[in-house]
Amino acid sequence: MAAQPKKIVITGAAGLVGQNLVALLADRPDFALVAIDKHAHNLAVLTRLHPKVTAIAADLAETGPWQEAFAGADAVVQLHAQITGKTATPFVRNNIDATRRVLDEIKRHRVPYLVHVSSSVVNSVAEDDYTRTKEAQEELVRQSGVLHCVLRPTLMFGWFDPKHLGWLARFMERVPVFPIPGHGRYMRQPLYNRDFCRVIAVCLERRPQGDVYDLVGHERVDYVDIIRAIREAKRLKTPIVHIPVGLFAFLLRLYALFSANPPFTADQLKALTAGDDFTGVDLETTFGVRPTPFAEAIRETFCDPVYSQIKVEPYG
Repeated sequence: MAAQPKKIVITGAAGLVGQNLVALLADRPDFALVAIDKHAHNLAVLTRLHPKVTAIAADLAETGPWQEAFAGADAVVQLHAQITGKTATPFVRNNIDATRRVLDEIKRHRVPYLVHVSSSVVNSVAEDDYTRTKEAQEELVRQSGVLHCVLRPTLMFGWFDPKHLGWLARFMERVPVFPIPGHGRYMRQPLYNRDFCRVIAVCLERRPQGDVYDLVGHERVDYVDIIRAIREAKRLKTPIVHIPVGLFAFLLRLYALFSANPPFTADQLKALTAGDDFTGVDLETTFGVRPTPFAEAIRETFCDPVYSQIKVEPYG
């Protein structure tokens, strides 16, 4: 008699990490996935791709039927997060208030394990609403009494990315020239999302207790070289133009006046130019996950015949 599949609840499941994680785990017979997200359109994309996954549209900052989805769960992967915004309110609501409610349900239903996805920004010199609320969110988890591990990834890229590199790629397709702030030699350590999802899968199996892992892209790549790699993968010829950082920040603030959910903000520009150099665990030694070379990961992201063609809407 086959063993009953383990119920895994994924919050923020329709975002960048969630979509990739579901794509990785959906066909595993030992898992029964429950995907929760408040973004109806992106959740519908997930459901169309993976009809066997239980999908629940819900705002985790509010009480509702979603709370009963945690009954009988074997583990939770906590992905929900507010990444960009023009005021502090959505960051507090989605990174702190929603997390308190999720932790309450984990404890009420005695879910035995939690994989919490934090962010490398908790180690950053940047000071903004995202950083502050991600720090507070991680502290809520660590003080909750719930058996857990914490993963702190750096900037991620991959399929289902309506922001970050995904947005930059689409922007490059539409404009006559591509603007770069300053000299563009801002070192990044981008983490391929599929590699990160493989790490999450390992954590669900091994269940490290209370461990905190800083996860950094295997290669150091300057921002301007990331843009060039995207241009090459998409076979574009868009010229790259360097713009003074101050002027670039002004243009971002001007754009934010006309956009309810700007894909790139002045705060993110500050983070880009802050000069962070993160250190992290060796993915292969710690998790048995061999990092995908950056150039190969970029090609897979933008040239896959199926997943690179799927469009999702910007999330928080």
